[in-house]
Amino acid sequence: MTKKRKRQDDFQKIKLKVGKIKPRADNATNTSFKTRAIHVPEQLKSDALLPTNYRKLNVKDLLTQLHHYNSGIKQGALNGLKDLVSQHPSVIASHLSNILSDLAPMFTDKDPMVRSAAIQLLQFITPKISSDQMAPFFPLVSAHLSSAMTHILEGIQEDALKILDILLEHYPELLTDCCNILLKNFLELISHQKLSKGLKTGGKMPWMLSVNLNRRVTSQLWRLNVLSRLRTFLQAVVEGSTQSVENEATFESDARTGSERVTTLQVKWDNYVTGQQHIQLYEHSGSQPMTVIPFRLRPSLGAEEGLSSVENLKGFIQILIPLLLECWVEASPGQLTGPTPGSLLEPEAVQLKLQVLNIIQLLWKLMQHQDETEKLEFWLRNHYLGDFKDNFMKHFPYSMLETLRHRKKDWDKKDKQASTFMNIADHSLALNLVLCQVMVSLTNSVTVHQDSDWLDQIRKFVTENLSDGRKLACQQLNGILVLVWRLVLIQHNRGATEELLRAVYTQYQQQGLALSIRTMLLNFFSGLYLREKTSNLQIARSKVLSRWLAGLPLQLAQLGSKNPLLSAQLIDVIHVAAAHSNKELLQSLQSNVYRLYDPQDGTLVLLPSETQHSLVQLVYFLPRISSELLSCLSRCCTMGRLSTKLAINLIRILHTRSYFGGWGPSLPNSLVTDVDYFSFLFSTLTGFSGEELTWLQNSSSNPHISQSQFSSIHLYATDLDQFAHHWEITEVVCQCLSSVPSRIQCCDILQSAICKHLVGVNLLPDSTAGSILKTVGQLIDPAFIPNDCLLNFLVGSCYSLLYFILTSEKNNRGNVQKREFLWGACLTALARIPRLLRLMLQNLRVNGACRGELPVIAQILRLLLQQTQLRQHMVANAAMVQQVIQDITNFKTDDFQEQWLTDLHYYFRIYLAASFPVTY
Repeated sequence: MTKKRKRQDDFQKIKLKVGKIKPRADNATNTSFKTRAIHVPEQLKSDALLPTNYRKLNVKDLLTQLHHYNSGIKQGALNGLKDLVSQHPSVIASHLSNILSDLAPMFTDKDPMVRSAAIQLLQFITPKISSDQMAPFFPLVSAHLSSAMTHILEGIQEDALKILDILLEHYPELLTDCCNILLKNFLELISHQKLSKGLKTGGKMPWMLSVNLNRRVTSQLWRLNVLSRLRTFLQAVVEGSTQSVENEATFESDARTGSERVTTLQVKWDNYVTGQQHIQLYEHSGSQPMTVIPFRLRPSLGAEEGLSSVENLKGFIQILIPLLLECWVEASPGQLTGPTPGSLLEPEAVQLKLQVLNIIQLLWKLMQHQDETEKLEFWLRNHYLGDFKDNFMKHFPYSMLETLRHRKKDWDKKDKQASTFMNIADHSLALNLVLCQVMVSLTNSVTVHQDSDWLDQIRKFVTENLSDGRKLACQQLNGILVLVWRLVLIQHNRGATEELLRAVYTQYQQQGLALSIRTMLLNFFSGLYLREKTSNLQIARSKVLSRWLAGLPLQLAQLGSKNPLLSAQLIDVIHVAAAHSNKELLQSLQSNVYRLYDPQDGTLVLLPSETQHSLVQLVYFLPRISSELLSCLSRCCTMGRLSTKLAINLIRILHTRSYFGGWGPSLPNSLVTDVDYFSFLFSTLTGFSGEELTWLQNSSSNPHISQSQFSSIHLYATDLDQFAHHWEITEVVCQCLSSVPSRIQCCDILQSAICKHLVGVNLLPDSTAGSILKTVGQLIDPAFIPNDCLLNFLVGSCYSLLYFILTSEKNNRGNVQKREFLWGACLTALARIPRLLRLMLQNLRVNGACRGELPVIAQILRLLLQQTQLRQHMVANAAMVQQVIQDITNFKTDDFQEQWLTDLHYYFRIYLAASFPVTY
């Protein structure tokens, strides 16, 4: 028999035997693992530690209730959150993500009370959240806002506008980042796309205004609400642009008017020397420093350009402007029943048309941000100028229709709706001004002749409003001045230009104008003169502008220090006009010069120091400088009402106007005469007027007076600041006098002035005595022989100063500085004038009546003996010195010899005994 072959089964059964280990199954789970503890501190905290509101609910509880289906619970949770964050503001920062995530869906809640509570909470927390904190969560907020604006329920759309107001107030830059979505939402709020046959051929669906009969307000009022928000949003887009455009409120020129604007480079030489500032030179004197780059970088894929793209901006304009024109037509009075004139508008119509024009004006400003501005303006003019003329200028100018109040309740409702807009009395003027600005922006210097028909209407309207004698508000005047600025620059008719400027000048001459109005008018005229006179001959030759310039010095004198900023602006304009030799202004400046430079209450001494500098520079341009004016300027320098640096600049300016300043004989009538110039320098050198010196003579009991028995001149001790100011001015006066070619003649003039005005004065300020001594010592010529009158005055001044130096308090810091200056002046004079030292030694006649002053005389002699510059003169007068020392020794009262006398004998033996024998 053959063996049976075993069959190989697919699933073999494993036999288990007792005592054997059971084999491991293939699908067995490995249960061997290791664990580690995870410690989360936040999970261990109890909710009881979180702050709660008055209902004992914390932020987590309240946020959880926002997801409840019941509207009352959600409204209570929102009110509870507002109460919680008002009591605990730190909750906002710690739970900002959760609050915004749960608050944003409430924008589209169907219950109006819930939405109202959500808006109140949002309005409460947004001032406490910065833009940087809001930025990470703003996409979520903007998405829910967009959903609310496009919601099917009218109430949610109305509340969405309130939310938009809050976000525009606090986060305008974040809203402008999602510009494309919001702009489309604005369009869908007032219009819809109409299906037409053009869609079948591939054309775009046109937009048309929509009417919803289910709204609580009229269609016109709803569009007014939407357009007002759109205007605010576009304003934020304009302000948030990265490129800067010219602000018309500052009355600056632009390239479209053909004028050229040159920016001034402010150079600080200290920064330039240290390398902190670099000066780059350009061709055309800096008027064309930059070239326009013909390309720009392509934005990254997926980046949202918004209205910064030319294509997007043109597309938005093509959609929006037809809708705006439809709104304008609907608000026109032609549709009203009854014989109503076309220029009379109801209040709501005025407000709606005003928003339409404001939006068009903002679109025009957005075009100024583009690289191809001129092409865009040309495109806008070609496409819409005809429509604008037909609709806007048809019934221009517009006025408000006064309606009777039939029922008080109905009127109160309308009054509440219109209260958020401008004052009713100003609506018509504001509407006409914005209309004029929109129309004038579409013309330029090339096309001005083509637009003469409607430009004449605008020019007439502007002239009448400026010349009717009423005072305009600041905003109204600003709008009119912007129009005048634009019209003056683009038109080529000199008569029309003069008429407009004359109307503005009429407004400028009104009495009692507010400061803001006066400043605005001044900015207009100054900007027109400073920026456009070189490029526009009509402005340069304007008689009105010349008349305005001629009145500036009188206005400056009348204004004084009431408004330093306005005074500084007036001075800047006067300075430029004077530099250009404007005849009318220079004559007016000469007529009011005493009111400007009066040392007591003149404009110069009343203004701040930073403004005084410009007014001092105007002295250079004065046609004639009289002796009376020089006297006023001298007092301004010495009274301390000007800083030391400014007083020095004034002295140097007057030196430039003299014969010694290098002007030459070409302008003899403009130069300061020699007599007046030397009189000014001497008055400034003394530092005190004749009245002040006379007053000092009667102040003998003043404790600040230093007097000696050996000098007839007593000294009045001035304070350190006044002394330092006077001493620095003395340095400059010495420099000016040293420029006189004939030094002997200069000394003769100085000697005559001293003998005439100072000799006989018994009491002098220490700074005056020191200045005279310093000036004479520096300027005296060896060939000049001073007379006895001058020598006696110098001797008295020198001894009084030496006596003051030795008897003043040595620990006083101010006296230390004074001693250094005065000692140097005395030493220079004694070294340069040998007769002065000899005469001073002769006058030291010691007797018994002056025993108390003997130590001071001894110290003076000791100091003179120690000076190398005086060694030769002391040797020549050694006999006098010995006699004085002998007299001091004889009249000394004490029996023993004191140290000061011992020192005197010691220094005499060292320096003079070798050349002169000692006999005592």
